[in-house]
Amino acid sequence: MATAPSDPAPIVKRAVDLAALLSKKSYFLFGPRQTGKTTWVRHALPHARVYDLLDSTVYLALSHRPGRLAEEIGPQDPIVVLDEIQRLPVLLNEVHRLIEERGVRFLLTGSSARKLRRGGVNLLGGRARTLHWHPLTSHELGQRFDLDRALSRGLLPSIYFSDDPRADLQAYAGSYLQQEIAAEGATRNLPAFSRFLRVAAHCNGTIVNFTNVGNDAQVARTTVYEYFEILKDTLLIHELPAWQKSKKRKPLVSSKYYFFDVGVAATLQGRVARRGSSEYGEAFETYLLHELMSYRDYVSGQPLCYWRSTSGFEVDCIVGDHTAIEVKAKENVAAQDLRSLRALAEEGKLKRYLCVSLEARSRQVEDVTVLPYRQFLSALWRGDFSD
Repeated sequence: MATAPSDPAPIVKRAVDLAALLSKKSYFLFGPRQTGKTTWVRHALPHARVYDLLDSTVYLALSHRPGRLAEEIGPQDPIVVLDEIQRLPVLLNEVHRLIEERGVRFLLTGSSARKLRRGGVNLLGGRARTLHWHPLTSHELGQRFDLDRALSRGLLPSIYFSDDPRADLQAYAGSYLQQEIAAEGATRNLPAFSRFLRVAAHCNGTIVNFTNVGNDAQVARTTVYEYFEILKDTLLIHELPAWQKSKKRKPLVSSKYYFFDVGVAATLQGRVARRGSSEYGEAFETYLLHELMSYRDYVSGQPLCYWRSTSGFEVDCIVGDHTAIEVKAKENVAAQDLRSLRALAEEGKLKRYLCVSLEARSRQVEDVTVLPYRQFLSALWRGDFSD
């Protein structure tokens, strides 16, 4: 007997008010597959005209004659959605014309801007802003947020609420991502990219040694650089640049890279994040960076960096030029755990120094505030660390 399909993931109210954004300007909305773009677009813009370019009938009609778009859009369609726009970049010429001549506002969604940029197509010359979309956040989930669930499953909506998250993650991390890369036409050597992808996952949250990655993945160093660019272009990893404004201690200049979802990263690594393990600490850090990057892209727009001195001090994240954040998956943070924050505090350049932890209550240790993660997340989304 066939197994009954699981219930679809519930619709979670996202942090972005799409209707408000589109009242002012057209937007590109880019984010990895299964982050919930299409679901929220249809929920938040119920009266918008939507063209799903994954639908072969829609795709074939518009690819055969792009001018059909202008014929179908009327005065009753002030907002139009083109879902998966990277499949048919030629439509952007029509979009450009309709914005200019009729004032139509477009939401152009996709899982990558790679094809658009590399194809030299019309990117609307500033007539559309860009918004990056992320997996779910604690702020969006509210009472449904559970840290251990998030660290073990990740925050892709369909997987966070899945009745078989391990199988769904294996499918996503195994074949799905590789199919995405194949669809992008980014590389013809999928076996080599597959080897690279799993090696790259073990570099999550680290400064990458490209030579070592090439040796482990059995590809040339130059190919490793190309593959990392593919991961960045398809939004599967985020680059965290180095903060270089410290004077007393010389900073490193190399970037770190984080996968977009903690569950996908752990699955590619073949690991499970259990409390007390080193894997749990890495997952906790990756998850907190996800929250910070989501807040940056949805609300603040402020840059994120990390700091590491040549002498070995390291702080996980610097927000703007005002807040230093160190992440510790510990219920009892020791003085030793605060050494890097204290070293950075000696520079006297930042406003606050935070250690986000699993402790039950907040406390102050000289210049450093030790915060329970829930208290930190609430304060973050309230805007308490915006300047």
